Amino acid sequence: MKQYIIVVILVLQASILFAQQEKKYIRQGNQLYQQQNYKDAENNYRVSIGKQGKTVAGNFNLGDALYKQNKYADAGQQFSKIAASSKNKNVLAKAYHNLGNSMLQSKKLEESVAAYKKSLLNNPEDEETRYNLAYAQEKLKQKQKQDKNKNNKNNKDKNKDNKDKDKDKKDQDKKKDDKDNKDKKDDNKNGQDKNDPNKNNGDQKPDPNNVSKDDAERMLEALNNDEKQTQDKLKNKKQKGAKMHIEKEW
Repeated sequence: MKQYIIVVILVLQASILFAQQEKKYIRQGNQLYQQQNYKDAENNYRVSIGKQGKTVAGNFNLGDALYKQNKYADAGQQFSKIAASSKNKNVLAKAYHNLGNSMLQSKKLEESVAAYKKSLLNNPEDEETRYNLAYAQEKLKQKQKQDKNKNNKNNKDKNKDNKDKDKDKKDQDKKKDDKDNKDKKDDNKNGQDKNDPNKNNGDQKPDPNNVSKDDAERMLEALNNDEKQTQDKLKNKKQKGAKMHIEKEW
């Protein structure tokens, strides 16, 4: 991807000391930039614009040095500042072109497309900018398609979750209804059993087969006692009831 850099042709002006110093730092920055020493180039460009801070070359090349260090956000701010302060179409076209590059690297595709379009407005003949614009638009289209597919998937997942929740609720309701119906039937059956004299209940005598040995002995002893008492009563009754015959002496 082409990155514009403005090379200053030094024009010595002995009468302007600050301008000489500024151009000196810009020249040193350019040399370091060409050596791919972007950090030191950045420092020189910052010194150059610190003297007056108005030269396009110092500001523009500072943006390039930042871009080469992958400082895309800082580079974008630098090119935006240049574009906002210049009315020169050539400078504007290059500043927006590099701004588009910075936004593209930052994954800000819509901002990148907008910047390339502004660059072409100032220089419609720039094929590099036109190519970058097409590339950014294609990337943006792909991202929008991915976002749409992602949203559709999220919606499908959400609908599936809702259906699963509805199914679980219906299953739970059905189980509850089945249990309630079963409990109701059991209650009705128990009520009918209580009213049915043919049905066993708690007052029935115990099954002799299930009587323990101790209980059987107690029951037998009770029967013997009852029989003895009965015989004693009969005996007493005979004794009391026997009428004595009294001969009358006349």
